This record gives sequence, C-alpha cells and structure tokens, in this order.
Amino acid sequence: MPTQITGTFTFAHWDEKPVAGADGGARIAHAAVTNDYAGGIEATGTSCEYTIAYTSETVGSFVGYEFIDGTLDGRTGSFVIEQRGAFRADGGIDCALTVLPDSATGELKGLTGTGSFTAQGGQPTSPYSLDYALEG
Repeated sequence: MPTQITGTFTFAHWDEKPVAGADGGARIAHAAVTNDYAGGIEATGTSCEYTIAYTSETVGSFVGYEFIDGTLDGRTGSFVIEQRGAFRADGGIDCALTVLPDSATGELKGLTGTGSFTAQGGQPTSPYSLDYALEG
C-alpha cells in the first residue's frame, strides 16, 4: 500500500538557455535547475535538467530528470524523479512526477512512486505530493 508524503520545494537556481527556434514561433530551451526540498523529502541543492518546448512566449511543455540525494520520510539515500509538465497561459505550472525505476540507493533501494506539483510562475516555493512504496 503506497504512503503519501507532502512538502514544499524552492527553486534555488534556474539557468535557462535557448537551443533552437523561429523568431516569434515555437522554440526549444534547456534549463539547469537546483531545488531545495522540505517536508517528506529533505534535500538541498538537487540537480535537475529540463528540456522545454515553448509554443508561445510563456506556454509550453517540459520533461526533466531530477537527482535527489537526501532523505525521504526519514530514510537516507538518493533517487531520480522524472518530471513531465506544462506551463499554462495563466502562469501556472502543472507537473507529474514518477520515480525512475531502479534509481534509488541506500535505505531507499526499491523505491517506486508517483506524484505531482502545481506551481505559480514567479513564486519560488511550491507544494508537492508523492505516493511511494519501498519494494523488497
């Protein structure tokens, strides 16, 4: 049976660079991001890499992978979260989270899970939730 944790994360650093695109049209960017987590996940300075496909100035979709090294519900280890989401026209961000299978180490070995976050552009801190299980 999955256990749910909640908390917040704060963007510690966001470095976005254009990759390709047309003047005034769709474009692709890469962002290197670090986050600090509090709550069910406790970690500082995570490493996240996003590829973003913008369809307008502020609307688009993204996929990324975040390496988290810290604690989850008091257990120490590391794991990778796959993130898939969208930037909405109203400035909101919706994102689905999935623990990458077989990525967990330490006391988190066997970790599986899914979750989400909804953020508002311009706000540095956002709530998250994650339903997880430890296999084995």
